[in-house]
Amino acid sequence: MNLPPILTWPDPRLSEPCAKVTDFAGMEALGRGMLEIMYAAPGRGLAGPQIGVMQRIFVMDVTWKEGAKTPFICINPRIVAASDNKVIGEEACLSIPGVAADVARHDWIQMRWNLPNGDEVTERLEGFAAICAQHEMDHLDGVVIFDRLDAATRDEKLAEYERLA
Repeated sequence: MNLPPILTWPDPRLSEPCAKVTDFAGMEALGRGMLEIMYAAPGRGLAGPQIGVMQRIFVMDVTWKEGAKTPFICINPRIVAASDNKVIGEEACLSIPGVAADVARHDWIQMRWNLPNGDEVTERLEGFAAICAQHEMDHLDGVVIFDRLDAATRDEKLAEYERLA
Protein backbone atom coordinates (compact mmCIF):
# COMPACT_ATOMS: atom_id res chain seq x y z
CA MET A 1 0.00 0.00 0.00
CA ASN A 2 1.27 3.46 -0.85
CA LEU A 3 1.08 5.17 2.53
CA PRO A 4 0.15 8.86 2.68
CA PRO A 5 2.29 11.12 4.86
CA ILE A 6 1.15 12.21 8.30
CA LEU A 7 0.07 15.85 8.13
CA THR A 8 1.77 18.22 10.53
CA TRP A 9 0.42 21.28 12.29
CA PRO A 10 -0.57 23.93 11.16
CA ASP A 11 -2.13 22.09 8.20
CA PRO A 12 -5.70 23.48 8.20
CA ARG A 13 -7.25 19.99 7.93
CA LEU A 14 -6.09 19.33 11.49
CA SER A 15 -8.44 22.09 12.68
CA GLU A 16 -11.55 20.90 10.81
CA PRO A 17 -14.28 18.66 12.23
CA CYS A 18 -14.76 15.40 10.35
CA ALA A 19 -17.87 13.98 8.70
CA LYS A 20 -19.71 11.00 10.11
CA VAL A 21 -19.11 7.76 8.20
CA THR A 22 -22.35 6.56 6.61
CA ASP A 23 -20.95 4.20 3.97
CA PHE A 24 -18.80 1.48 5.49
CA ALA A 25 -17.50 0.12 2.16
CA GLY A 26 -13.70 0.28 2.23
CA MET A 27 -13.47 1.07 5.96
CA GLU A 28 -11.66 -2.19 6.79
CA ALA A 29 -8.95 -1.46 4.21
CA LEU A 30 -8.69 2.16 5.34
CA GLY A 31 -8.39 1.13 8.99
CA ARG A 32 -5.71 -1.46 8.22
CA GLY A 33 -3.79 1.10 6.18
CA MET A 34 -4.02 3.60 9.02
CA LEU A 35 -2.70 0.98 11.47
CA GLU A 36 0.25 0.37 9.13
CA ILE A 37 1.00 4.11 9.06
CA MET A 38 0.63 4.35 12.86
CA TYR A 39 2.97 1.41 13.53
CA ALA A 40 5.56 2.78 11.08
CA ALA A 41 5.49 6.28 12.64
CA PRO A 42 5.78 4.74 15.41
CA GLY A 43 2.69 5.89 17.28
CA ARG A 44 -0.09 4.53 19.43
CA GLY A 45 -2.99 6.29 17.70
CA LEU A 46 -3.82 7.92 14.38
CA ALA A 47 -6.96 9.76 13.29
CA GLY A 48 -8.30 10.20 9.77
CA PRO A 49 -7.56 13.93 9.45
CA GLN A 50 -3.90 13.26 10.26
CA ILE A 51 -3.61 11.66 6.82
CA GLY A 52 -6.13 13.92 5.09
CA VAL A 53 -9.14 11.59 5.50
CA MET A 54 -11.84 13.91 6.80
CA GLN A 55 -14.06 11.16 8.21
CA ARG A 56 -14.72 10.10 11.79
CA ILE A 57 -12.27 7.20 11.98
CA PHE A 58 -9.28 6.57 14.18
CA VAL A 59 -7.06 3.64 15.00
CA MET A 60 -5.10 2.92 18.13
CA ASP A 61 -3.00 0.26 19.79
CA VAL A 62 -1.80 1.19 23.26
CA THR A 63 -0.01 -2.11 24.01
CA TRP A 64 2.11 -2.90 20.95
CA LYS A 65 5.25 -1.15 22.16
CA GLU A 66 5.30 -3.29 25.32
CA GLY A 67 4.21 -6.61 23.83
CA ALA A 68 1.25 -8.02 21.97
CA LYS A 69 -0.64 -5.92 19.44
CA THR A 70 -4.23 -4.98 20.35
CA PRO A 71 -5.37 -2.82 17.41
CA PHE A 72 -8.66 -0.89 17.46
CA ILE A 73 -10.39 0.53 14.39
CA CYS A 74 -12.96 3.03 15.67
CA ILE A 75 -15.52 4.60 13.34
CA ASN A 76 -17.93 7.32 14.48
CA PRO A 77 -16.69 7.09 18.09
CA ARG A 78 -18.47 8.91 20.86
CA ILE A 79 -18.18 9.07 24.61
CA VAL A 80 -21.41 7.92 26.27
CA ALA A 81 -20.15 8.15 29.87
CA ALA A 82 -17.00 9.43 31.56
CA SER A 83 -15.50 9.69 35.02
CA ASP A 84 -15.71 12.93 36.91
CA ASN A 85 -12.06 12.44 37.80
CA LYS A 86 -9.49 13.85 35.39
CA VAL A 87 -5.82 13.02 35.24
CA ILE A 88 -3.08 15.21 33.84
CA GLY A 89 -0.50 13.47 31.73
CA GLU A 90 2.06 14.25 29.09
CA GLU A 91 0.79 13.73 25.54
CA ALA A 92 2.62 13.78 22.26
CA CYS A 93 1.16 13.81 18.76
CA LEU A 94 2.37 12.46 15.43
CA SER A 95 1.13 15.70 13.82
CA ILE A 96 3.14 17.88 16.22
CA PRO A 97 6.50 16.06 16.22
CA GLY A 98 8.97 16.84 18.95
CA VAL A 99 6.54 18.57 21.32
CA ALA A 100 4.73 17.09 24.30
CA ALA A 101 2.36 18.83 26.69
CA ASP A 102 0.43 18.05 29.86
CA VAL A 103 -3.27 17.58 29.08
CA ALA A 104 -6.18 16.84 31.44
CA ARG A 105 -8.37 13.86 30.44
CA HIS A 106 -11.07 11.69 32.01
CA ASP A 107 -9.38 8.69 33.62
CA TRP A 108 -12.04 6.36 32.18
CA ILE A 109 -14.63 6.65 29.45
CA GLN A 110 -17.35 4.49 28.05
CA MET A 111 -17.05 4.75 24.29
CA ARG A 112 -19.43 3.61 21.56
CA TRP A 113 -18.22 3.17 18.00
CA ASN A 114 -18.79 1.27 14.80
CA LEU A 115 -16.57 -1.51 13.54
CA PRO A 116 -15.55 -1.46 9.87
CA ASN A 117 -18.54 -3.69 9.02
CA GLY A 118 -20.93 -1.17 10.64
CA ASP A 119 -21.63 -3.17 13.81
CA GLU A 120 -21.76 -1.08 16.97
CA VAL A 121 -19.58 -1.74 20.02
CA THR A 122 -19.65 -0.17 23.49
CA GLU A 123 -16.70 -0.60 25.81
CA ARG A 124 -15.27 1.01 28.93
CA LEU A 125 -11.69 2.20 28.43
CA GLU A 126 -9.45 3.00 31.37
CA GLY A 127 -6.02 4.51 31.92
CA PHE A 128 -3.87 5.06 28.87
CA ALA A 129 -6.45 3.53 26.50
CA ALA A 130 -9.02 6.11 27.65
CA ILE A 131 -6.51 8.94 27.29
CA CYS A 132 -5.41 7.83 23.81
CA ALA A 133 -9.03 7.49 22.61
CA GLN A 134 -9.87 10.99 23.88
CA HIS A 135 -6.79 12.39 22.11
CA GLU A 136 -7.80 10.74 18.83
CA MET A 137 -11.44 11.85 19.17
CA ASP A 138 -10.16 15.41 19.60
CA HIS A 139 -8.59 15.11 16.13
CA LEU A 140 -11.99 14.16 14.71
CA ASP A 141 -13.37 17.41 16.15
CA GLY A 142 -10.50 19.54 14.78
CA VAL A 143 -8.77 19.85 18.15
CA VAL A 144 -5.02 19.35 18.74
CA ILE A 145 -3.10 19.37 22.02
CA PHE A 146 -2.26 23.07 21.57
CA ASP A 147 -6.01 23.77 21.86
CA ARG A 148 -6.12 22.07 25.29
CA LEU A 149 -3.51 24.37 26.86
CA ASP A 150 -3.82 27.66 28.72
CA ALA A 151 -2.61 30.70 26.78
CA ALA A 152 0.85 30.94 28.37
CA THR A 153 1.62 27.23 27.97
CA ARG A 154 0.26 27.26 24.42
CA ASP A 155 2.57 30.16 23.49
CA GLU A 156 5.53 28.31 25.05
CA LYS A 157 4.75 25.05 23.21
CA LEU A 158 4.13 26.85 19.90
CA ALA A 159 7.52 28.56 20.21
CA GLU A 160 9.13 25.20 20.98
CA TYR A 161 7.46 23.66 17.92
CA GLU A 162 8.54 26.55 15.66
CA ARG A 163 12.15 26.17 16.86
CA LEU A 164 12.06 22.51 15.83
CA ALA A 165 10.56 23.20 12.37
